[in-house]
Amino acid sequence: MSAIFNFQSLLTVILLLICTCAYIRALAPSLLDKNKSGILGIFWKCARIGERKSPWVAFCCVLMAFSILFVQ
Repeated sequence: MSAIFNFQSLLTVILLLICTCAYIRALAPSLLDKNKSGILGIFWKCARIGERKSPWVAFCCVLMAFSILFVQ
């Protein structure tokens, strides 16, 4: 089943995107900072969410991991 039609898979993909963008921005900030608008601006916005809301994102990642490992 596609991640678009399964809500839990969609949330997992979004969390992974946020975490990956924040990690890439920590390693190479110029890679994401030059694309603040347009379609590639989504990655910059995900990196900002990952930086500013990092305790909440980390909690959601732990909760999602628990859900995937023990509930499914």
